[in-house]
Amino acid sequence: MLQIRYPLAMPDKKRTEIDWQDVRVFLALGRHGSLSAAARALSVNHATISRRIQSLELTLNEKLVERRPEGYVLTPAGMRTMDVASAMEASVQTLGRGDADDLPRGLVRINAPPALSHGFLIERLARLPVMYPGLDIDLATDLRSVSLERHQADIAVRIGKPLDGNFIAKPLGRLAFGYYGTEEVCRAVEDGGNPKFISFDEENSDMPEALWLARHFPSARVPFRANNHIAQATAARFGSGLALVPHYVGRQEPTLRLCQLKSVPPPREAWLLMRPQDRKDVPIRAVADYLMETFEQEQGLFLD
Repeated sequence: MLQIRYPLAMPDKKRTEIDWQDVRVFLALGRHGSLSAAARALSVNHATISRRIQSLELTLNEKLVERRPEGYVLTPAGMRTMDVASAMEASVQTLGRGDADDLPRGLVRINAPPALSHGFLIERLARLPVMYPGLDIDLATDLRSVSLERHQADIAVRIGKPLDGNFIAKPLGRLAFGYYGTEEVCRAVEDGGNPKFISFDEENSDMPEALWLARHFPSARVPFRANNHIAQATAARFGSGLALVPHYVGRQEPTLRLCQLKSVPPPREAWLLMRPQDRKDVPIRAVADYLMETFEQEQGLFLD
């Protein structure tokens, strides 16, 4: 429960109730980390964001955010308030959605890599609002992770086992990789020709598949680069080279086939992350259970 403490020496400005608009602005700043991004998200100006944050801090008698070179970060009190404020927001979103029952209602935010989102998750997650008319899904398809701690997402799907963080982590299965290309490109390579590859762009050259190609094929040409596996597989359709992509991506391109090369990276693990305090949240739990069941049922799509 949120503990509210009031200033002792400010009788003229002391607040006795939390203003929901203050909370709404705090949520935006906490999730986005900058005045500009929060202002854009709420269609207000910077001054409004600052004023609302100060108002909430005054009401709670707590310092909630700190300004640092990389942006605004939440203090320990801010992190606690973020949890409670997010629960308030979820409760508000369920208003007017019919009689109370055990069906999941409200908004659930999910973050997943772009290839996994476009190549697998979107089609399956889009079924949830049909199954549960009171449920809303927000899928962020970012290559770089967004923050569960800032409540930018309620559920995160990650490739690779998480090494730290206070999260519930559930394994979703393994994702195997292969080299996919057109019939002409694959035949030329399998007949002894030098392979050309489609890989990640310079900004994402530290991705595991890009590092694998650089280590095992240091002299190979990379004539095309893109920032996700779906784009790489699309480029491979036009004969630019071989794309090292997960099988679930390559198998969905009817003009591509698996090309046999000796060096193939080991499968990577997919994990589902959520905050411990959300384990009993009905909509978040429902989406998490659905994702785990879906990955288990369709694991054959991901393996050799």
